[in-house]
This record gives sequence, C-alpha cells and structure tokens, in this order.
Amino acid sequence: MHAAYIERFGPPDVIRYGPLPDPRPGPHDVLVEVTAVAVNHVDTFVRSGAWRTEVPFPFVIGRDLVGTVVEAGPGAPGFAPGDRVWCNSLGHAGRQGAAAELAVVPADRLYRVPDGADDAELVALAHPAATAYLALFTHGRVRAGQNVVVVGAAGNVGSALVTMAAQAGAHVVAVARAEHADSVRSRGAAEVVDYRDPDAAELIRKASGPDGVDLYLDTAARNDLTTAVDLLAKGGRIVVLSGMRTRPVLPVGPLYLKNCSVAGFAISQATTTELAEAAAHIGRLAAAGTLRPPGVERLPLSAAADAHRRVESGEATGRKLVLLPGLDRST
Repeated sequence: MHAAYIERFGPPDVIRYGPLPDPRPGPHDVLVEVTAVAVNHVDTFVRSGAWRTEVPFPFVIGRDLVGTVVEAGPGAPGFAPGDRVWCNSLGHAGRQGAAAELAVVPADRLYRVPDGADDAELVALAHPAATAYLALFTHGRVRAGQNVVVVGAAGNVGSALVTMAAQAGAHVVAVARAEHADSVRSRGAAEVVDYRDPDAAELIRKASGPDGVDLYLDTAARNDLTTAVDLLAKGGRIVVLSGMRTRPVLPVGPLYLKNCSVAGFAISQATTTELAEAAAHIGRLAAAGTLRPPGVERLPLSAAADAHRRVESGEATGRKLVLLPGLDRST
C-alpha cells in the first residue's frame, strides 16, 4: 500500500509518501480500505513531537478516516466486507495512522457511515464535531435554555459547537468576524459578536442577558480567562480545549465566589465509550443534514506534507483539508 508516513519527528518535510507493507488486522480489528483522511492541527503536534505519545516508526500519520471494510477479525462482530465506516482516533497511543490506502482500526473505535453521507465531508467533521460534543455535553454539561458563548465560531470546531448547542436548545452567542455572521447565524447562533470590536466583552454580556454565561468555549486559543470569568453566571463553566502553549491568568477570587469552574480536556484522552457517544450524535445530525463542515478542500494523499505545512501556517483556516488516496491512483 501507499501511505504518508514519518521515520522521525520534525517539520512537515519529514513526511514521506511511498509504499509500506500492507497492515494485517488482529482478532479485534477491522481492515479498512481508506477513501478519505482529514488533516488536523493535532496531527501536526504528533508529527513534530510536540504532543508526546507512543509512535512506532515508520509511523503512518493522521487520525481520521472514512473507508470501506475489507476484512473483520473474529472478535469484531457487526462489521462485514463492503460496510462503509469511519474512525477519528488512530495515529496516537501506539496506533498507526489513517493516511494510507489501508488501515487497521480497533472495532471499538469504528462507526458506520450514515446513509447518503459524503466521505470527504464526513471525515472533515470527524475530529472537530467529536471535540464539540465532548466540550458541550461530556465536560460542559450544557442544558436547554442555557447561555453558551463560542469564541472562534466560524472555524471547524466552532461551527460544530454552534450547531450542536443550538440543536440542544441553548441560546448561542457566537464570537466571529463580522463577515462570517450570516454563516454562523445559519447554524443556529442567536447573536454574533465581532471579536475585533473594542466593546466585544460588553456586547457578549448584553447578548447573554442579565443572568450571564453558563458555558464559555474558546476554540480560537486566546483563552482570555479574565474576561471569561467576568462574564460567567453563578455556577458557570469554562471548558478549555485549545491553546496548548497559552498561559493565561485565572482570576481565582471571582471564579470561586460565583461557584464557577474551569475544565480542560484533550480528545486524545477520551475513552472509547465517550468517542462512541460522540459518534452516535454526529451520525444523527449528519444523516439529517444538520451538521456540515464550513468548507472542504480535497487533495491527493501524496500532498500530505504540503497539507501539514498549510495547516501550521494558518493557510487552511475556515476549511478542512482532506486527503483522498483515490486521487493518486487516478493520475
């Protein structure tokens, strides 16, 4: 098979594209012919070594895939050749990645593709939408009628947060550039505030109403906890999910006097049960046509190094880069 892989940590240039031995599934695994692979920021962290995890070299990069079952082990019931499937948790903790023509996936990390779903659009949702689900429901404990602020609402994770929070009955205040306001409102945001406005904090406060913000989420990695805590209602929560290198000030006094809390999570630490719950929710919304990525750019698998470079430089902001092995085979 052909794959995008590394033999050492480093910049995007360490990514190679070429043949590797075909993987073989274990008894509880499923062998998948890959049709689409997403490129995420976290993939660049693993490739560079910034995110320390078990990496067996040569190491196939990438976490998320959509594909078709080729073979299922005897301990992987429910999957048969020809089934369309997806996964969003390869490429770390000792598991080889998704950026290859064939991938081995543990059966408990594999989910069925909803009828009618486009492979590239679904794989573009796999990581950001699962992150959004965990932030809102697992760690944020959102409930209908609560005020939710989403910073970076036009991005991949942000747009999924807005959609899911609105679908759950929350009042969503989206923070994004003014030019993205219509798109963000179409996903269910009740109010949109331009983060560049010098009065942005007061506009968020006004849009959230007199009780304040119940759940504050920042996907833009600014993590201004001083402003966030000031905006929180009694019992409000902040969920931190991005900004690995940020070191913000936390105003502890106002935080505890209002019975508020800050929780952080990384999707890499999610359990298979949590990931399966997220996948079921994503599948329902995707099948209904409610949840879609803000934008998808399709590239051949051989362009993996350039895709990593563009993600790191910010050139891919507002859309998802998706690698398609079939584009290499067709040329």
